[in-house]
Amino acid sequence: MSGNIYGTLFRIATFGESHGAAIGGVIDGCPAGIKLDLAAIQRDLDRRKPGQSAIVTQRKEPDEVVFFSGIFEGQTTGTPIGFAIHNTNQKSKDYSHIKDSYRPSHADYVYDEKYGIRDYRGGGRSSARETASRVVAGAIAKQFLNPVSIQAYVSGVGAIQLDKHPSEVDFSTIEDNPVRCPDLKMAVAMEEYIKQIRKEGDTVGGVITCVIKNVPVGLGEPAFDKLHAELGKAMLSINAVKGFEYGSGFAGTQMKGSQHNDLFNSDGTTQTNRSGGIQGGISNGMDIYFRVAFKPVATIMQQQSTINSKGEPVEMQGKGRHDPCVVPRAVPIVEAMAALVLADFSLLNRTIKS
Repeated sequence: MSGNIYGTLFRIATFGESHGAAIGGVIDGCPAGIKLDLAAIQRDLDRRKPGQSAIVTQRKEPDEVVFFSGIFEGQTTGTPIGFAIHNTNQKSKDYSHIKDSYRPSHADYVYDEKYGIRDYRGGGRSSARETASRVVAGAIAKQFLNPVSIQAYVSGVGAIQLDKHPSEVDFSTIEDNPVRCPDLKMAVAMEEYIKQIRKEGDTVGGVITCVIKNVPVGLGEPAFDKLHAELGKAMLSINAVKGFEYGSGFAGTQMKGSQHNDLFNSDGTTQTNRSGGIQGGISNGMDIYFRVAFKPVATIMQQQSTINSKGEPVEMQGKGRHDPCVVPRAVPIVEAMAALVLADFSLLNRTIKS
């Protein structure tokens, strides 16, 4: 299997399966001399870990990261940063019923067809548990990027959508509720809806909005390495993501050019920022904002028709511990992938200017 390495200069290679001994990674290209706040890295992992509230999977994992190399006396040394997160609460027997059957909308069938073998325990490598390694790398990238700030929040669960522009959001309230929605009234409605969906044995999708501030002008390389194109690729690499839009996104298609154009101020900023902080594939110094759409989790606690490895029709029902909605735990993952993109482009920009 290829495709386990992300980035050009600031790179992360990840390893591990959902029910293996551990997951982890190696970060290559991180500059030396960065003073790391290890507690901040663990806090981002805690925001992603299972079992943190009543509306997420109840798998109990401490998700404590252990670093093996690349850090000395609290600073990066410039050498590869190796780390691992040990799995401690696997219940592989919960997946024995799908050993020879394919779950609808999962990667089971394509893994069997492509590789001739699959780890059916929790989805193996295709499990979203792999994203914990991305969060570690992204947390380090955030500290490298300082004073650039990256903050994501839940702006939609099912049909419940937060009707606020990112510039109107109070980011200090994002962590005040388990949904991670920066509007308390909306957060309560979202939480109750997720609980209702869970009781029905079903799942629901949602939307995460991300805002990146203090970005310098000049990140991004036309024509094939546009900043927004790489952000789109990074977000679409996250499990369950079905869509990405930045700036005015699809809503911009309903506007005329005279309405949509970002008119300049004398200092080079614009009056509207419908471009979402990116023009011609290059950051323009304005806030970058984008939205990421997540599908409903494919594993549901309801009877479904499917097929087995022999192509025979069978009935199956989800078992084990699963999220009724992934977006509350996906917030730090979106932030991490955005940080990896910006860290990579920041290093690329240094090579151009040197």
